[in-house]
Amino acid sequence: MTAHRLPNGGRVDRAAPVRFTYDGKRYTGLRGDTLASALIANGVLEVAPSSYRGRPRGIVTAGVDEPNALVLVDGSLLPATTLELHDGLSATGRSGVGRLTDSTDSTDSVRHDKRYVHCDVLVVGGGPAGLAAAQAAGRTGARTILADERTELGGTLLATKGFDLSWPGLAEFPETRVLSRTTAVGYYDQNYVVLAQRNTLWHVRAKRVVLATGAHERPLVFADNDRPGVMLASAVREYVNRYAVAPGQNIVLATTNDSAYQVALDLIAAGITVSAIVDSRPEPPAALVNQVGVEVITGSAVTGTEGRHRVSAVHIGPDRSIPCDLLAVSGGWNPAVHLFSQAQGRVRYEERIAAFVPDTCPQDLEVVGAANATYELAACLAEGAAAGARAAHLAGFGGGTAPELPPVPTESDSAHRPVWMVEGDETLQFIDLQRDSTVADIRRATGAGLRSVEHVKRYTTVGTGLDQGRTGGVPAIGVIAELLGASSPGEVGTTTYRPPYTPVSFALLAGRDRGELHDPIRRTAMHSWHVAHGAVFEDVGQWKRPHHYPRAGEDAQAAVLRECTAARTGVAMMDASTLGKIEVQGPDAGEFLNRMYTNAFAKLAIGSCRYGMLCRADGMVFDDGVVLRLAEDRYLTTTTTGNAAAVLDWFEEWQQTEWPELRVRFTSVTEQWATIAVVGPGSRAALTPLLPDLDLSAAAFGFMTFRDTVLCNGVPARVARVSFSGELAFEINVATWHGLSTWELVANTGATPYGTETMHVLRAEKGFVIVGQDTDGTVTPQDLGMDWIVSKRKDFVGRRSFSRPDTARPDRRQLVGLLPVDPDDLLPEGAQLVAGGVPLTPPVPMLGHVTSSYRSAALGRTFALALVAGGRDLIGRELLAPLGNRVITATVTEPIFYDPEGTRRDG
Repeated sequence: MTAHRLPNGGRVDRAAPVRFTYDGKRYTGLRGDTLASALIANGVLEVAPSSYRGRPRGIVTAGVDEPNALVLVDGSLLPATTLELHDGLSATGRSGVGRLTDSTDSTDSVRHDKRYVHCDVLVVGGGPAGLAAAQAAGRTGARTILADERTELGGTLLATKGFDLSWPGLAEFPETRVLSRTTAVGYYDQNYVVLAQRNTLWHVRAKRVVLATGAHERPLVFADNDRPGVMLASAVREYVNRYAVAPGQNIVLATTNDSAYQVALDLIAAGITVSAIVDSRPEPPAALVNQVGVEVITGSAVTGTEGRHRVSAVHIGPDRSIPCDLLAVSGGWNPAVHLFSQAQGRVRYEERIAAFVPDTCPQDLEVVGAANATYELAACLAEGAAAGARAAHLAGFGGGTAPELPPVPTESDSAHRPVWMVEGDETLQFIDLQRDSTVADIRRATGAGLRSVEHVKRYTTVGTGLDQGRTGGVPAIGVIAELLGASSPGEVGTTTYRPPYTPVSFALLAGRDRGELHDPIRRTAMHSWHVAHGAVFEDVGQWKRPHHYPRAGEDAQAAVLRECTAARTGVAMMDASTLGKIEVQGPDAGEFLNRMYTNAFAKLAIGSCRYGMLCRADGMVFDDGVVLRLAEDRYLTTTTTGNAAAVLDWFEEWQQTEWPELRVRFTSVTEQWATIAVVGPGSRAALTPLLPDLDLSAAAFGFMTFRDTVLCNGVPARVARVSFSGELAFEINVATWHGLSTWELVANTGATPYGTETMHVLRAEKGFVIVGQDTDGTVTPQDLGMDWIVSKRKDFVGRRSFSRPDTARPDRRQLVGLLPVDPDDLLPEGAQLVAGGVPLTPPVPMLGHVTSSYRSAALGRTFALALVAGGRDLIGRELLAPLGNRVITATVTEPIFYDPEGTRRDG
């Protein structure tokens, strides 16, 4: 047993030694220790020097509010005060600055998960008030979750000497879940609370929330208050009573409230000397400790400390010094209002306790216990029990009565006389230990004219460290108030409390959304065939799509021209399975689509298709695709490959937030269908033997209709007469598991497979746009020359934006075609366009840019599409594309280059 381990007491397992390494040295602790308590047991109080001034620093607290004792473990920066000791632990002290990990770190092998749950009552905090609330809610049968950041439930009871922590009831309630080692890090709208539990991130939606988050003890501000050996009084009590370690043997207590007196009694009971209690109040309850021989120095404050690597004496007033090896301070208690504030709660300053307390909040929550400035133990239990019963009742369980509670020892309530500033060297009076920020820094900020606490925070960096002002935040506000001559800190106000409450690793936030799972590769059912036949792939969204299929001796350009020729003169086939597919079902499906698309769908005949366009609320093109009406209350909408998820989310958002009365539901079926586009004048003849039950003639099977049928091999199929090439075309849709066999069936007809580049050339020859390539979020349907798709008789998302003057400007960028004067010149996509005769010395006024540019087998030349300001008025004019050392001249044309009459569509 180490010299600083007390001979008895504590909640550690003395029969279970634990070996660990800190800063390269080996030590031994006990099971149940934190790294901080084990270090104290081994006589290590000093930790890494401060971040900016390199001053020696020591352990200050016993919880998440620790500003100094930060350690690096497996790439994560953690407070030693919350890090559970385990065999083989290796930690390195850091001065508040961690380091990024690389792929070789062990964190890569740790699996992080996310859980999504609903509950009737969520209780945050497992102290006395939280335990009482969880028991009261759980006994009603309400689905209750109790979350607490510590390894054991009990909160301050863990540091209370002689209190029995066996808590009846919780284990008996089948609908009650207890999550230890779990911190509520974020509180969002509609009682949506995020909990971090080691390697699991819980997303909890609760009907009612009870916040029993406790309170944080405040430090005192005086010269050299950062010296190792200056600790919070509550931390000293916890180390002695919970971990059975003595941070010092001769201790002085400095306080502004009653709570330090119980600390003194516990220290004396453990055999530790308490030389004096320095109390700022003129009439403190000195009788509590006078009987055990402790001097109480009233109406006084500590003004400084002495010592090299730890405290050796404290100064009281101008002329008194008391030798000691530890100074325990208590400047009062701050209710932990962080989650309450994140929930949009407002706080008010309470003069009685010199702290900010919860006031009003729009969410369905209640704050109890020390978080509500209720510090007397019996009152905490009663308040928690009443809140838990009330929360369950409001969630629909029980009669709202509180359960019987076990007897508890009582402690006096705290009366405060805050001390924000004392005489002395303000450059050594530290407010934020992690940031090395002092009273002098705050004076400099207010002297520069800053009045807002938010501005002072940013000027001085007070409260921006890992502890987010849990120790120094309120003292900083108190100092600001005094320097500004404010009546109280309440006049100054608080800073904004934002998530996360404690630091959360990016790995935990990501969960399994990392590496291959962050951007998973998606392959169609025909992928293996594409690989076997030499396809060169490109990434479209997450999909692997064949770009082209080169034959021996062919480069990409030659392969694409050959594929284009096959589609225009014979028969070709493309894997179109990646297009997004969303089923829209319900009695109001047609009405919903009418409101979303610029054109009408409610009266579309069953068995028919229609091309549709979606706009954002600002009238700009969002996506497009073909919509099939499968039944009276059922449609299948298709989207672009990259926008499939975005369109589904867009549908859900409008239905849930704007039109919840519409009876309509959406299901993504992209992966359920394999789609094969069969294109070209020979497509009808090629498919006739494969579709024996289907008349493919133009008269029987019209353009923009579809038929459900059976292939010659017995596979059910849905065949649609749609075309993205302008040629006679059919799209065969089969269940994904039949995709490969159906592809092979079509390939055996002699059809030439073609990739996405050929698809781009074919559609561009016809002037068909690709959203995201020929649009950029600033383009309306009218800019694309597609006024015909915008209904004049119905309302839809984005329609009102078309009446804005901006969307009617004649100089808006409009879609046009470009034919380079030299038919072999290929305009680079993205090339800027300028008017002829404009000097090419910067700055050069740009008219627009090239959106698509290709070589065409059908045209025997290059061509391009472009967005050009007032482009339709420039048809026949020449524009210039400056390209470094050369300029390409191109003629503006209509954007349809091939078969403008559409005669080839029906074969």
